[in-house]
Amino acid sequence: MNRRNLLQFAGGTLLNGALVGGGAAALILPANATTLTGPPATRAAEARRLAFVNTHTGDTFADAYWEAGNYVPDAMAAINHVMRDHRSSEAHEIDPRLLDQLHALRGAVETQTPYQIISGYRSPVTNAALHEGSSGVATRSLHMEGRAIDIRIRGVDTARLRDAALDMAAGGVGYYQASDFIHVDTGRVRRW
Repeated sequence: MNRRNLLQFAGGTLLNGALVGGGAAALILPANATTLTGPPATRAAEARRLAFVNTHTGDTFADAYWEAGNYVPDAMAAINHVMRDHRSSEAHEIDPRLLDQLHALRGAVETQTPYQIISGYRSPVTNAALHEGSSGVATRSLHMEGRAIDIRIRGVDTARLRDAALDMAAGGVGYYQASDFIHVDTGRVRRW
């Protein structure tokens, strides 16, 4: 079994409740999901690539996470590892919609430079400890669900990155100017 048919189900791929078919793929998303733009044939033909470097572990990822109308299982597993909780080494499945947001954001700021991951997945224990030390950490953070990431991009002003994320109106956007990073998530549209 190869990486593209690992999760085959009835002529499509089932991932996080989304059924992705082959060919000129139709992507069925939950009602609150961000929709993709462009003609279906174009969406299916273009690979979506991301690049990350975890600032705490030094782990990297640079590859296509979606191609030929499917999320790539090996790439998704590698991203889960790079975005793991660096304090506990726990990994969690990362929401593919978050990756799609990051792909669109990278295009909006016109860079191929890797995202620097400040915080990806957080275990409940890690999140509770961080919440104890800071009122800026939510008790029910989307980081604990693999639906949030704190990032920066070398050479891209974080205010510009924030503005591009806000323009997408795809989820929450937080701006931490003093720490030089932004937060993006797949929750409801909001800003802080």
